[in-house]
Amino acid sequence: MRLPILSHPTTVVLVDDSDSFLKSLSFQLDPLLPSKTFHDTAVALDWFARSTRREDLPLHVDFDSLSQSPDQPNVAVDMRRIHRVCEQPLRFTIPSVLVVDYSMPQMNGVEFCEALQHLPTKKILFTGAADEKIAVDAFNRGLIDRYIKKSDDDALDRLELEIGNMQRAFFLDYAQTLADMLALHDYSFLRCQAMAAVVREQYRQHGFVEHYLYPGPAGILFFDRYGRAKLMVIETEQGMCAQYEVARDNDAPHSLLLALSERRVLPFFPPGDGMYSTEAGDEWHRHCRAPQVCMGREKYYWALFDFPEHYLAAPPARFEQFLNARQADAYLAA
Repeated sequence: MRLPILSHPTTVVLVDDSDSFLKSLSFQLDPLLPSKTFHDTAVALDWFARSTRREDLPLHVDFDSLSQSPDQPNVAVDMRRIHRVCEQPLRFTIPSVLVVDYSMPQMNGVEFCEALQHLPTKKILFTGAADEKIAVDAFNRGLIDRYIKKSDDDALDRLELEIGNMQRAFFLDYAQTLADMLALHDYSFLRCQAMAAVVREQYRQHGFVEHYLYPGPAGILFFDRYGRAKLMVIETEQGMCAQYEVARDNDAPHSLLLALSERRVLPFFPPGDGMYSTEAGDEWHRHCRAPQVCMGREKYYWALFDFPEHYLAAPPARFEQFLNARQADAYLAA
């Protein structure tokens, strides 16, 4: 289990020629799982063509001709662009998972998935028992990511479980090269299974619905459905040493230096890079938490901090507002 650089609620697309089945299925899914339904494959394909696009990655290449040869480009990453995705309300409409029936009159489910093969959307084929060989062949050809038989007693439970799994896989695949590169530097926890488990537990305990990699200090910025934010600061031994050295060089109080040296506190001094500045003075304890320790790929110290909205360049687009707007639209349509 790895940790993606970002994850947020997305839309599940349901395609089936039975309108009544679609209504029943979308009603039974978790209400925190937005869905969009189509009983016409041509309309669905047109919607995908108009609604999907790959966002530019927060990455650009800078050729430094003074210190590097042309075949050794420096790669510069604007880390702030990652968490600023939270400002975009359309992020919740991204189709991360497709659930499609196999037997449909216009085109079957495998043909439909083949038409969308170029998209990063994960694909689940909902089949009858007689279609299992077809589903296995489609899976082996890479056209679908999962298949579930409608006739199974636990089909709906399995479907909801696999939708969750596929949404996580969607974000793990997103910017994978970037994640691998960042993991070699200040974000080694991206490839740490133990830290990934800690992050999942924070989701469960605090009702978080999304997270973003955050710079200065390195960590994870969480949001709940109401847009309330918390920052999970994550430091290694090297990072803790850097915190101590910056505090020492800025004439921090002896009490803070002692607490840092003994690893009794984990600081987040805003604004800026999270390091100590003289503005904190003797009030340094207001910006520190007792760290928890995770023994993973290496020793990680972590703590959750309140993250006021004014620390952000712009307010987040809240998931709750998106859900309310969808509910209002559904009411008007009815």
